Amino acid sequence: MSAKLETPFGCAIPPATRHAITFHMPSWSNLMRFVEKDHTLFTELKSVYPRMVLHSDIKTLIAAILKHIGAGEDQMAFIFTSPISATECKEYAMSPKHGGDSLSEEQIPIRVFDINDIRLYMVIFPVIKMEILLPFWQIAGTGIASRLAEECLKHIDSLHEISTSDPTLAPAPKPPSSTAHHHLRQRIANLLERAPVGPPRLAKVTPEDVYLFPTGMASIYNVHRYLLKRYNTKSAFIGVAFHSTLHVFQDFGPGWLHFGIGNEQELDELEKQLEKAAKEGNPIQAIWGEFPTNPILTIPNVTRLRALADKYHSLLILDDTISSFCNVDLLGVVDILVTSLTKSFSGYADVMGGSAVINPSSARYPELKEMFNEYYENDYCNPDAEIMEKNSRDYLTRSRILNANTSTLVFYLQAKTLDPTSSVVRVYHPLTFPFISFYQERMRPATEEFTPGYGYVFSFELATIEAAVAFHENVNLHIGPHLGAHRTLVLPYVKALYGKGTEKEWGEGLGLCERQFRVAPGLEDVERLIGDLERGLRAAEATMLVKENLNGGV
Repeated sequence: MSAKLETPFGCAIPPATRHAITFHMPSWSNLMRFVEKDHTLFTELKSVYPRMVLHSDIKTLIAAILKHIGAGEDQMAFIFTSPISATECKEYAMSPKHGGDSLSEEQIPIRVFDINDIRLYMVIFPVIKMEILLPFWQIAGTGIASRLAEECLKHIDSLHEISTSDPTLAPAPKPPSSTAHHHLRQRIANLLERAPVGPPRLAKVTPEDVYLFPTGMASIYNVHRYLLKRYNTKSAFIGVAFHSTLHVFQDFGPGWLHFGIGNEQELDELEKQLEKAAKEGNPIQAIWGEFPTNPILTIPNVTRLRALADKYHSLLILDDTISSFCNVDLLGVVDILVTSLTKSFSGYADVMGGSAVINPSSARYPELKEMFNEYYENDYCNPDAEIMEKNSRDYLTRSRILNANTSTLVFYLQAKTLDPTSSVVRVYHPLTFPFISFYQERMRPATEEFTPGYGYVFSFELATIEAAVAFHENVNLHIGPHLGAHRTLVLPYVKALYGKGTEKEWGEGLGLCERQFRVAPGLEDVERLIGDLERGLRAAEATMLVKENLNGGV
């Protein structure tokens, strides 16, 4: 077992750089404050995930610009580097979906500023409307990066406003694409063509087929937005998914179909809906899914999904973030592949990024290429691209360790489920599911360079909520939201994100349970990781013994 963690509440996992994107949240009472969205908790965080909570540099930059224009304390703002994102944020706030909370045109102006050669689009709104606007920042993931905000603060004396009544008529100056962008696109293209699965493809991915975005969510949101501009019909989603991903389809567009279990019976129902929509002249524009799903790691039958997409003229778009493209090859089935580069591709929890790749072997490649050429703009800032490029140089080396650590911990916990005295009742991972063949069909063949594995995330379920609380209070691992970092992170994911109300009921219907913990193993020695887990499990099992004794024993 490792030495007892000394990371304070609200701080990032070491080395805790200025732009770290993690925070440590020990104590079940703090978790409950998170569930209740206690505003004081968020003010206590020293480090944040910038897509979820505004980074300190972003808040400082907002305050500086609001002061510059003489705005009152009752005003707040979000900053974007794209006029399109700023306009979409405003449209979101004015949407009738918010009912009486919708903002009026006058309440939410967009003003344009330059700092050195950086153009900023500022959406200004009453601070009391923050809860209406914040979901856009969190879900779309298109806000200014913290590193770019830091750069702006260094040159705040050069701040000046650009006079315009329409921010879309003041496009940002186009900085030359950096060397880092080029290397990232080339690296991703090379990795996607490394050890392919199946027969030779019609064409290979090139760097021009790889599109970079400021966050993983921005890649999903923007691809969905492009499709709405072209087709504006419903999408379908297969399986459970990351919380924010599902909100993209709930909050934007004419509606969606969700098949949250993703089994064969639901695929039968999907086919009925695809056929119905096609007959009505409004074919489902895209079928989306995760491979595997977050957080319970189920695997969709992507071969059947591909056949359905072909039959009913829908696109198939998959997110391979959790399996990671070093392990699986989905180009045999997808039209578009989306990935959160923030996770294992970066691996050091200090930068965000996302990618969308058009499959050049897709029958609809010309159509998709034209669409991206029309709508895509490179909004991935150079400072983040440079860190992402540097971090991802050892992607395969780290992935080998992440795969091995994850599999070892999965087998360790799976053995616990066979022990009647253990509090562990279920482990969620491709290696523990009967439909493992769906994953194995897409696994890359082993090479001298790399042997693929089953990804770097798993979940497990404890027997009682008392056991879950005891585990959370005693496990010697960092507790917080992230995946693919250099150190292991544990999160009672369902409790944190679906902790109450209708979302809790909805999640329970899909197999989500508040006694589940999601684990993203890091690069530590695996025997130490087992010892660190054991500390929490012993405490969990102690609650089981107490309960048994109170009930009179066996």
